[in-house]
Amino acid sequence: MALMGGAWVHAIRELVRVVIKGSYKVDLRALHALCEANYARLLRLFSDYESCNSKRFSVDGVQVHIEVLERSRYTTLFCLKSYRSAGSEREQGAAPGWLTPLVMEARAYHDAGMIEVVRFQTAGKTQGRYAYPNPSMHQQDEKNQQNRFLTEWLSHCLHHGQADIEGLLKPGAEHA
Repeated sequence: MALMGGAWVHAIRELVRVVIKGSYKVDLRALHALCEANYARLLRLFSDYESCNSKRFSVDGVQVHIEVLERSRYTTLFCLKSYRSAGSEREQGAAPGWLTPLVMEARAYHDAGMIEVVRFQTAGKTQGRYAYPNPSMHQQDEKNQQNRFLTEWLSHCLHHGQADIEGLLKPGAEHA
């Protein structure tokens, strides 16, 4: 997925700043703005998360599943997945066979109106900042990159997602 307009500029500026200065400092204003925008995007995709445990739709032949893992008074933990459905190789625009299914966990903070990535793929809990180099070879701004990826992914889902109409028509079907 390509970064859109301003995201490229921000990514290049961040890289230049890290290379020139040699250390990475978290830009809290930018991170908070990113997390607030992601919160709004997720709520547009899954507005009934309080009464429904999951949402399914497809994007370019790839199945997307957003699931509520836990709820508390001020937070909700979501699992966001995308994967190829059976027989999708024949569908035009389906994800290629080498593309790894996406699995992310993101925690929404409702009092602050923010959501952040807390796990990405199989990497475990994401730290806010990493020393570099490190044994796992995480980038210093790994968490920031994951939250920017969430921005692109949610935006793509909003613009290209399609509801599962057949699932909606089946009696007793889960909310789609």
